[in-house]
Amino acid sequence: MSHIKPLNLSAFALLVLAGCGATMQAQVSTQKEFITAPLAVVKKAPLTDTELKRWSHLDLIKDSIPGMSVDKAYAELLQGKTGVKVIVGIVDSGVDIEHEDLQGMIWTNPKEIPGNGIDDDKNGYVDDIHGWNFLGDVVKENLEMTRIVKKGDDGSEQYKSALAQYTEKYEKALKDKEQVDFLLDVHNTIKKELNKTTYKVEDLATITSTDPKVARSKMVMTQIFTNAGPTFDPEAELKDYSEHVSDELNYNLNKDFDGRKVLGDNAEDIKSTKYGNNIVFGPDKEEALHGTHVAGIIAQVRGNNLGGDGVANNVEILTVRAVPDGDEYDKDIALAIRYAVDNGAKVINGSFGKSFSPHKDWVYDAIKYASKKDVLIVHAAGNDGYNIDETENINYPNDAKDNIKEFADNLITIGAINKLYGQNVIAGFSNFGKINVDIFAPGEEIYATVPNNKYKYLQGTSMASPNAAGVATLIRSYYPKLKAKQVKQILMDSGVALPDTVALGENNDVKPASESSKTAKMVNAYNALLMAEKMSKK
Repeated sequence: MSHIKPLNLSAFALLVLAGCGATMQAQVSTQKEFITAPLAVVKKAPLTDTELKRWSHLDLIKDSIPGMSVDKAYAELLQGKTGVKVIVGIVDSGVDIEHEDLQGMIWTNPKEIPGNGIDDDKNGYVDDIHGWNFLGDVVKENLEMTRIVKKGDDGSEQYKSALAQYTEKYEKALKDKEQVDFLLDVHNTIKKELNKTTYKVEDLATITSTDPKVARSKMVMTQIFTNAGPTFDPEAELKDYSEHVSDELNYNLNKDFDGRKVLGDNAEDIKSTKYGNNIVFGPDKEEALHGTHVAGIIAQVRGNNLGGDGVANNVEILTVRAVPDGDEYDKDIALAIRYAVDNGAKVINGSFGKSFSPHKDWVYDAIKYASKKDVLIVHAAGNDGYNIDETENINYPNDAKDNIKEFADNLITIGAINKLYGQNVIAGFSNFGKINVDIFAPGEEIYATVPNNKYKYLQGTSMASPNAAGVATLIRSYYPKLKAKQVKQILMDSGVALPDTVALGENNDVKPASESSKTAKMVNAYNALLMAEKMSKK
């Protein structure tokens, strides 16, 4: 499932419930110094709209915002330099390749003649001009736990675990349905009182009605605005939340629903590989929102005064549609990774994941295949606020069959941070783990492309992963001789330290930063390029 965390969910969860010295890193160059976390960081004011739209590109020292120092890297390290094009595979829900802010950044298969109905490059995929859609017309899907439960009790531990989690998740979805219905009623009351569809927190202050329902609605919505922040849009966010809950009950957790039926493929047969089509944004472009946002974080055209800016400037986005609204199939992910590798991707972003993986060996084999071909896979850690080192919380795909010892050196797992450096810098929704999460990157309120020439703030480890993948792409562009495993090591070693203690998970348990991840660091583009320069000269 896509690792995206709707803005509304965290705010609504708060509503239901309620209502720093850092390690210094060594200097790498006599001319340019590593960015290190200062002993104290105080953000003097709320972020401006401009800062918010590009906070992930800003700098901890200069801006007191824990971005990746991307702007500083371009200004001080990349001026006058020319990188090579890097193909980046986006294994996701599809990408709107016609988006105005991705033009010139889309991969085109040089071995295929468009529209002739012939498999010119003989790879088994006809007219795969800009990638491949392994889902065909599939949009909605079950969760993997639902699929396991549907097959019936086979006496396995997997079934018992899936049934327990399914039951818990279904009961929560029913409660969420009650909550969203209540909030929609609150919203509609406010809209009627204000006589407008969209409103801000300052509009609420103008309501003077003594009607008990109106007064209560005002109080509830004021609290939501307080929790959700300045970008909260009640109309859009409540619609998203309502659709999320509806999709859970009607599709993700519905044992009578079979999303794959329209595809006509057997998900249990890895040898049957020729299915899907070449429409890389899928049957409905709007459903490619997640993948388009991920692609934009990496590759939005820089400096064109449209939307946001991508992290990397020499990119070709290769789209592989394999992630539905629900849990992806292991077969689709394994084939998607292999397709991206075979078509020249040097970085693959995977902003998806799930709790069960019946055919994980197929995916493991694909990760090993990517490793042999020197391809880096950047993967989202997940949004449950869990310690994924614990066996019951494993997030697939991973790179350790026993959840401890890595079998490949080309997969890096990314957690999410927010825009305020300090004890609460790690996003409450982000998974963590000192063995299975490698490093953190910006993942809260990230502004990027969505279908049909629009832009949106989204949050989740789904957004942190492409931020890190963008930095990996920069390294592979300007230092193309470095291997995938070296790029992974650079991303980890060159990060800026987290504060000594951090709050982890939805309960905000304060722990030493060393409990958060393997590195206890945040990705930094400036430092990464300095380290890549040094490593490339060895």
